[in-house]
Amino acid sequence: MYQALYRKWRPQTFDDVVGQEHVTSTLKRQVQTGRLSHAYLFSGTRGTGKTTCARILARAVNCEHPVDGNPCNQCAACRGILDESVLDVVELDAASHNGVDDVRALRDEAVFSPASVKKRVYIIDEAHSLATSSMAFNALLKILEEPPEHVMFILCTTAPQKILPTIVSRCQRHSFGRIEPDAIAARLLYVAGQEKMDLTADAAALLARMADGGMRDALSLLDQCAAGEHIDEAAVLSAMGLAGSRRTAELLDAVAAGDTERALRGFAALWQDGKEPAGILDELAGLMRDVLLLQVAPKGGEALLSGIYDLKTLRRFADKIPGARLMDGMRAIRAADTGGSDPRRAAEMCLVELCVPETGDSLQGLKNRVAKLEAALQSGAALSAPAPEAKDAPAPEDIPAPRKDVPAKEPAPAEDAPPWYTDEDAPPADATASEAEIERLYAPAPAAEAPAPAEPIPAAPPADAPAAEGVWEALVAGLHGRMDMGAYAMLKTPTQVSGTATADTLTVRFATPIAKMMLGTPAVMGLMQEQLRAIAGHEMRIVFTEGGPDGQPVKPDMAKLEALSKFGNIKFE
Repeated sequence: MYQALYRKWRPQTFDDVVGQEHVTSTLKRQVQTGRLSHAYLFSGTRGTGKTTCARILARAVNCEHPVDGNPCNQCAACRGILDESVLDVVELDAASHNGVDDVRALRDEAVFSPASVKKRVYIIDEAHSLATSSMAFNALLKILEEPPEHVMFILCTTAPQKILPTIVSRCQRHSFGRIEPDAIAARLLYVAGQEKMDLTADAAALLARMADGGMRDALSLLDQCAAGEHIDEAAVLSAMGLAGSRRTAELLDAVAAGDTERALRGFAALWQDGKEPAGILDELAGLMRDVLLLQVAPKGGEALLSGIYDLKTLRRFADKIPGARLMDGMRAIRAADTGGSDPRRAAEMCLVELCVPETGDSLQGLKNRVAKLEAALQSGAALSAPAPEAKDAPAPEDIPAPRKDVPAKEPAPAEDAPPWYTDEDAPPADATASEAEIERLYAPAPAAEAPAPAEPIPAAPPADAPAAEGVWEALVAGLHGRMDMGAYAMLKTPTQVSGTATADTLTVRFATPIAKMMLGTPAVMGLMQEQLRAIAGHEMRIVFTEGGPDGQPVKPDMAKLEALSKFGNIKFE
């Protein structure tokens, strides 16, 4: 019957253990000198050799002819332990034997002398599982503190922090680190040579990186790739089901180019193929992580890579994506709520933010927005249109005297001041208004006593400029969706705001103080200037004033005001 590679090539001596020399050299010296502890604690990640070293140590302390601290594996004791016919070496899985009764049975059995070997050895795998029952640890505590001379305990765990400190303090602890990829690759090439497999060095290095420091995982991956005659990088990626990594690289390429449409199409294709949104973003974050590691550690960072992506692809991304954007991208992916009710929408929003960072609220997004504003200012763009150039003003003696039977013209705004109202005229939010105060707010501006100075004449519109009719209606329609909905609702209400246009000037009238306060702002002015430029094809001046559609002042409806005063939060004095 076929035996898995990780079982067939399990080390049989301390010298065969790869990457844990700091542990095996200590254990060999203790076996040689006879200075053995009664309890050991082996801790480390999966597949690094904890249980293997425990079994080798169990044979070494019972071997009849040890060789430099290693078991000979030829004597009766070694052969009996290897074929599990010696009952004095017991291996327990604490995950399934974590009850207090199991530990009590072990404690009661330990007092008996071994039948066929020198020491009774208990190997407790996944010892941290005893933490589910504090009574089980307490039952083990006494015999660990004062065990019989013929008993040895070896506790193996991947989570030493879960074991009680009182247990740890009674054990000799050895920590098993992750095995270096180079050591794993060398072992894989040796095993492949013995198994008559055609394994390339690049494929061995790729498998070593994918194993994440575990020799058992590396041998299992090699076993999975053994179906083909020739095992190279392409065969490994195909056998591991990682051919989709190229599609993830295409997704990052779209993100780097800011091509939102291509990124969303790529995501939709992966989603249609059955990929989960969280998994897609996780793979994208893993690729970003590899690129960032290659940027910050171009020489030594290769050993830290996941191994899913080839170095050529990673270097290409490292050259064109800034590290700050990679960091912000990983933060955005981590913040994406793909575990909610609509993970697909959350992933799509995350991709949009990755493609266009200024749409997000991250620091990098803010920097991008500031950079765009600075570029606009440097290019001469402005939020509002400049004032039209004035023609040469006539000499003072050429200006005719004003006629007494003609009303004085309303003075034009100064050239260095914006032709709109500020919010300083608006009353405080918590103020109460009297009838006289309401009359004052609704009253039109007083007519000028003196004639206005000559007003600059705007630049003449182009010959093909559209007529002034319908400009206001086109302006209101064009601002839909570009401003606050409440302000837009006020703008399109004729009883609140109205406008008339000539060839070069748009006059906007506010019928109420609320309309003036909401719409007579520089922000609205900028939007109107931009939209008017698109409608008329040339610059137009905007003048804000007060009054109804007919230009006459609007009187307040005192009956409605009295009705409103019945409510406790509205008061008129």
